[in-house]
Amino acid sequence: MNTTHLNELLDFLLAQQDRDALEKALQDLLTPTELTEVCKRLQILRLLEQGVPQREIAKRLGVGIATVTRGSRALKSE
Repeated sequence: MNTTHLNELLDFLLAQQDRDALEKALQDLLTPTELTEVCKRLQILRLLEQGVPQREIAKRLGVGIATVTRGSRALKSE
């Protein structure tokens, strides 16, 4: 990923004045499906941190096991 573009995105999001402005910015940047997927990925990380098994997470959130495994690898690399 282009670091300049990522930094611009981060600066843009950090510049939002409050929760409502941040929500609006995310809705402007992402399609409804993309926003839903980002929210699911956050839930995956949270459930993994709680020790919920990967297959249970996939079933609960209606995502593929590969998506959950990706989240697991991301947590392990921290």
